[in-house]
Amino acid sequence: MRLDVWLWRARFYKTRGQAHDAVATLGARIERDGQVRRVDKGATQVEVGDLVNFTTPAGVRVVEVLALPQRRGPAKEAATAYRALGAD
Repeated sequence: MRLDVWLWRARFYKTRGQAHDAVATLGARIERDGQVRRVDKGATQVEVGDLVNFTTPAGVRVVEVLALPQRRGPAKEAATAYRALGAD
């Protein structure tokens, strides 16, 4: 699943466009299999088990991807898609 879509469906941003713009301008980091890579494209693929470090209006977030939601549902449902690990 695209990173910007996942961030939107997990309710970190109000619109997919905002999620895309945030990744493009502020960047993000994805850790997979012990390797960390910096990304600046919303189309970057994210998988279950990835650690994602990104910036929101509320500050820096570090989360583990637990699920790839099929829709942008209510906040309770969206919270099951990730586990917060802390800030950078």
